Amino acid sequence: MAGTTFETRHAQMFPRLEQAEIERLRRFGRVVRAKAGEALATAGVASPGLFVVLDGRVAITRRDAHDERQPIVEHDAGQFIGEIAQLSGRPSLVDVTALTDVEALLIAPDRLRAVLVAEAELGERIMRALILRRVSLIETGAGGPIIVGRAADAQVIRLSGFLARNGHPYQHLDPDAVDCAQVLIQRFHVDESELPIVLCPNGAILRQPSDHQLGRCIGLAGPIDAERLYDVAVVGAGPAGLATAVYAASEGLSVLVLDTRAFGGQAGASARIENYLGFPTGVSGMALMGRAFSQAQKFGAELAIPDEVAALDCEGGADRYRLKLASGETAQARTVVIASGARYRRLEVDNLDRFEGACVHYWASPLEAKLCSGQEVALVGAGNSAGQAAVYLASQVKKVWMIVRGESLAATMSRYLIDRIESTPNIEVVVRAEIVDLEGDSEDGKGGQLSAVRWRGPDGQEEVKAISHLFLFIGAAPNTAWLTHCHVELDNHGFVRTGTDLAPGHPSLHTSRKGVFAIGDVRAGSVKRVAAAVGEGAQAVAAIHAYLANA
Repeated sequence: MAGTTFETRHAQMFPRLEQAEIERLRRFGRVVRAKAGEALATAGVASPGLFVVLDGRVAITRRDAHDERQPIVEHDAGQFIGEIAQLSGRPSLVDVTALTDVEALLIAPDRLRAVLVAEAELGERIMRALILRRVSLIETGAGGPIIVGRAADAQVIRLSGFLARNGHPYQHLDPDAVDCAQVLIQRFHVDESELPIVLCPNGAILRQPSDHQLGRCIGLAGPIDAERLYDVAVVGAGPAGLATAVYAASEGLSVLVLDTRAFGGQAGASARIENYLGFPTGVSGMALMGRAFSQAQKFGAELAIPDEVAALDCEGGADRYRLKLASGETAQARTVVIASGARYRRLEVDNLDRFEGACVHYWASPLEAKLCSGQEVALVGAGNSAGQAAVYLASQVKKVWMIVRGESLAATMSRYLIDRIESTPNIEVVVRAEIVDLEGDSEDGKGGQLSAVRWRGPDGQEEVKAISHLFLFIGAAPNTAWLTHCHVELDNHGFVRTGTDLAPGHPSLHTSRKGVFAIGDVRAGSVKRVAAAVGEGAQAVAAIHAYLANA
């Protein structure tokens, strides 16, 4: 596995602690013992925390598609067992078995978070190791669910994208390409119409699951305590929402973050962000948002993803708000931060829905790039997200046709991206053009196979290209329908009004409801930049403190 994180950063992934460091950790944990052959952690079952081996030897293994254990690494005295899931008490991704009689220091998730804060230098080494171990598991798919279904199936693409966007390892087995996929189909008596199926690490089998069902099965989201009153409920886990979570939790507030699909929002789907302060060589949206997600967990924020907020209930009294979730659950908070961002706008083409999921995409990640590798693709849009996607796809595909409605890219895109597009030979920009038809499989329902895209140019002439994948970056509409019952004031375009947009002297970021704040793309007048969203997230926490102090 040369070139993998396991090979290149092995020393950082598996550091050995000095005796003095172990002694400093003792006040955060308790000593536990296990006999040879006994399990300390089991894949698919919530782990009790991080183990520091004091004496003995343990084996870390993963389970393959045949449910057989494959070795990953062994640990002995001075090494610790765990990865990023142990910060929040989520299910273990691996099996941990004592090879000899073992004595270990068990540090529970809440105490582990205390270690990371109280022991800065040691905490940094531990945190880096936990993150790198998760990265390595993602690279190999170890410890995650197994998706069995055909690669071009819209539901397989959806499930794979959901797991990838949430930084969770998984394996995909295509029955047309991998023999063991057929073995699994036969073993579990699965009909072709039931594909894809998902085998969860806890042994459960899901047939064509929703994102929410899969998230619950693998422990991404657990039940929410309806009686607990949080200081802050953040709706949306994009850069604005995660910034609020990090700053609020680090300052001692109890924080619940909810998002309907994945952390990172639209920023998390960006192939490369090059104008974010402090990253001169650029950073992928997923890497940046993944760090923020881990940082929020480090400070104790509770993240429930995927959990969709269906409505904000303002009838709970002057000191609390109630969030009604699509799952039927509820959550309570003294303040609410609206960071729900926006939903991607859809192209006005009659048969668009027939190709969504399999051939029409709203972000460009390695998953989508793999699907269209070596092919010609079409991309609609003229903003920075469109430019980033076009440049990224150009490195993976034969050609990118960039369809732009306006006169040029100059009015809507950063100059550095325009220069890069102009210097990339396999990107062709077609201005004053719009797509008028999609051709391909005409069966009802989503997941049809696209075969050609037709667009009309400035002279009225129509052109057809043999294209199987279409990428849409045409902006987004505010995600505010869930606010209807609470009557939070919106502008004519559906964005949340705040501050002086409501009345002279009205506090910044405050909505028309006391204790309810709006930040990021969902807020009327916001600057649509990652840095601006992060800044508003931090600013919101100051406003929350001021509100709670006077509540």
